[in-house]
Amino acid sequence: MPGYCTNKSCVSSFGFAVFKFEFLNLGGNMVDQVKWGAFISSLVYSFVGVLVFWVSFLIIDRLTPYHLWKEIIEEKNTALAIVVGAIAIGICIIVAAAIHG
Repeated sequence: MPGYCTNKSCVSSFGFAVFKFEFLNLGGNMVDQVKWGAFISSLVYSFVGVLVFWVSFLIIDRLTPYHLWKEIIEEKNTALAIVVGAIAIGICIIVAAAIHG
């Protein structure tokens, strides 16, 4: 049986997995239920986090004795790309922890 739906839910199966989706009757308009303060603060924190990440990355790029982008793209330096990726993940974890509190 590939799947079936009722008024309140749908069940769908793909191979061995069975997924059940329930439809919530929240009542009213979805826009009325959004917490706008939390939504806007999430957007602001996201933009601030991305900005801090890029500024941090540019500072690291300036501190290194060579141009990171040229080394990774033109010279195909895989080891440097892995190190820069690890640094980027580290910066993102620090920014996320600072924003989360």
